Amino acid sequence: MEHRNYMGGQWVDSESSRTFESLDPATGEVVGVLPLSSAADAEKAVEAAAEAFNGWRLTPAPKRGEILFRVGQLLQERKEQLAQLVTREMGKVIAEGRGDVQEAIDMTFYMAGEGRRLTAHTVPSELPNKFATSLRDPVGVVVAITPWNFPIAIPSWKLSAALICGNTVVFKPASDTPVLAAELVKVYEEAGLPAGVLNLVTGSGSEVGDVLVKHPRVDVISFTGSTDTGRSVLTETANRIKRVSLEMGGKNAIIVMEDADLDLAVEGILWSAFGTTGQRCTAASRVIVHRAVERELAERLVDRASKMKLGNGLDPAVDVGPVINARQLQKIHEYTGVGLQEGAKLVVGGEIARQGELARGSFYPPTIFTGVRPDMRIAQEEIFGPTLAVISVDSLDEAVRVNNDTRFGLSSSLYTRDVNRAFEAIRDITTGVVYLNAGTIGAEIQLPFGGTRGTGNGHREAAWTALDVFTEWKTVYVDYSGRLQRAQIDLVEGIG
Repeated sequence: MEHRNYMGGQWVDSESSRTFESLDPATGEVVGVLPLSSAADAEKAVEAAAEAFNGWRLTPAPKRGEILFRVGQLLQERKEQLAQLVTREMGKVIAEGRGDVQEAIDMTFYMAGEGRRLTAHTVPSELPNKFATSLRDPVGVVVAITPWNFPIAIPSWKLSAALICGNTVVFKPASDTPVLAAELVKVYEEAGLPAGVLNLVTGSGSEVGDVLVKHPRVDVISFTGSTDTGRSVLTETANRIKRVSLEMGGKNAIIVMEDADLDLAVEGILWSAFGTTGQRCTAASRVIVHRAVERELAERLVDRASKMKLGNGLDPAVDVGPVINARQLQKIHEYTGVGLQEGAKLVVGGEIARQGELARGSFYPPTIFTGVRPDMRIAQEEIFGPTLAVISVDSLDEAVRVNNDTRFGLSSSLYTRDVNRAFEAIRDITTGVVYLNAGTIGAEIQLPFGGTRGTGNGHREAAWTALDVFTEWKTVYVDYSGRLQRAQIDLVEGIG
């Protein structure tokens, strides 16, 4: 099926007349044909968003919320259809495809509610007969650059938050999942979003993304993707004084202490390490385990991982779907070689799956290394695949140090029955998300999401904190005393 760009309320062909194919990573079949857009297309999309901005910012926020609420309803109605498309275009198993769409539904309804809230602050003035309050103003044109691993959920995080605040948006999806982006934009169109408020441009990051990042009429860039690309975005915008929100990599760890419920820990590790085939920024790629239970835990993990079924995620019996493309498949396999060269012990997996139907797609089995040192590359670098490094320690203090000693800081987890140690870990772990007796994945939309160090640049997505990315604070003072009052200088009568 052929798709087009969406600009100014119209579905249009690319100026370049070039196209590219989006492929099913499980079968290699064509899912859709998309415009391979040019710099001229990016320019048109920004101009359409800029032209629509004034009308949208003056649309009452409750009315904006009503449109988002309709978006959420349409997503609910099309949940199964979209979930199947998530599995076909991105590869995650169907249960996770449904979860991807559900997260978009949840976030859209949440942000629709912000249309009647958009929380700000009214505080007492230090002077008599003076009113002091604050307001949120939209910033302007937002560029949303999104990844392929959550092709419905993550765009919805960005789009719903930007739009409820009164901004207009140019949406640049990952080239591996553009069909889902087009289907999502159709939902917004059907919900009644005015022309130009949301615009879609598909194509390469080098040709389209660079123009959008550098464009003088773009005010905010919200990016989720690799750390290297995020760093480039930040560098390109540094002298342009744009607002930039970055959500990037992770090297997340699950700490398992000697008193942990190992049955529960195994379930959490398998889900966190091999769910979405390890292709989550919150995926657990390290297990930091107390030496007293290391052998038992590793044996259980190997036994369970070796029995996980690879295949097309549309089959409900499949546990692990494909990785996104052949390039990523090769990268994952190269890291297996790195681990072996570093002296880690490969205990399960480690070979590209080429048997039968699996040869048609990009499949890599759950892979586990034991005997991993904290300074090894497989313990430090983001692999973004189903590879797990097991590291042994002798204490909670050592475990926390190992946990914190990476250039990323997104998510972490601790399994223990000791409430005192749990609170010590909460205090000392330096990641943006911390779980107790649960895996490293499964964040909820009503709390801030994001990380420290190389994971981001200080902003948070989701919840009320997302509003700060897409709004400017305006402080308002109303003096109804009828005379000049000087803050910090004039004393309130009868005081001082």
